[in-house]
Amino acid sequence: MTRSAVSTVGMQPSGVLARRCGAVGLAALCALAPLALPSAGHAQGTATPATTAPATAPAAGGAAAADPVVATVNGQPITLRDLQDAAASLPPTARGMPKETLYPLLLEQLIDGRALVAEAQKDGLAQQPDVQRKVKAAEDQALQTALLQKEVAPLVTEEAVRAKYEKDVAGKPGEMEVHARHILVPDEATAKKIIAELKKGGDFAALSKQYSKDPGAAQQGGDLGFFKREDMVPEFAKAAFALKDGEISPEPVHTQFGWHVIQTLEHRQSPPPSFDEAKAELRQQMIQDAVKQVVAKARADVKVQTFNLDGSQKRATDSAEPPPSTKP
Repeated sequence: MTRSAVSTVGMQPSGVLARRCGAVGLAALCALAPLALPSAGHAQGTATPATTAPATAPAAGGAAAADPVVATVNGQPITLRDLQDAAASLPPTARGMPKETLYPLLLEQLIDGRALVAEAQKDGLAQQPDVQRKVKAAEDQALQTALLQKEVAPLVTEEAVRAKYEKDVAGKPGEMEVHARHILVPDEATAKKIIAELKKGGDFAALSKQYSKDPGAAQQGGDLGFFKREDMVPEFAKAAFALKDGEISPEPVHTQFGWHVIQTLEHRQSPPPSFDEAKAELRQQMIQDAVKQVVAKARADVKVQTFNLDGSQKRATDSAEPPPSTKP
């Protein structure tokens, strides 16, 4: 989890405290992340040696019309689907380019790639053991992805996600939130000085603008808006949620960012998120659960034997702790 050092503006929590919740997924899950889930027959990343005989462009009509050939390299076709797959692997900003601009660029890249493959084949590189190992690894990865797409896609439909929302989210009480403001300073002594000034009737917003090292929040008088416990670093969240409405922390609160003077303004229970708000997270949870099931089933169907890193057979004593030293 990362903690941004830049404060957001408005009603969002200050970035100097906020944490993004990034789920750690399996490598295979990463390949499925958006779960656009194209058909397994066109899984991206499949690597096959270019040893097939040259093919000519298919005749117009029939199935060819759905995937027309847009170029050939030594007679090997590059089809519209190849361009679509290449476009799908780009970042969202690049995918948003007009096709008439993007596709010619991608076509040139694909042609360059096919030309390099042809040159590598001429040099006999396909027979090198390290190249064959990498080709096999790419093929294995493509097969893994294709299987996961085939098995997971039917389980993560819009209807299934909505059913999970109705079961696990809709109608359930929302999380507790607090509305708080803070003043961030680099040392404890300054924080204690600010608390003393506040006890004498000092203005929190004015003191925030004067002292706070969190510029985004300082411009808002230290106001962080409403936030949930997991939105903030643990030390800050624990203190803010423990304070009563209107109460100021009696002692400075220390976090990795410095020393905080915190005032909690209000507690409330947030409403449950709407389906649109919860959909992405629910979908990711369902993908994760489905991937684990597919992996568990696949492992149950194979025989696994592991060895020591030097290739030798494992022995029961390999993991035994050595006896304690008897030396004085």
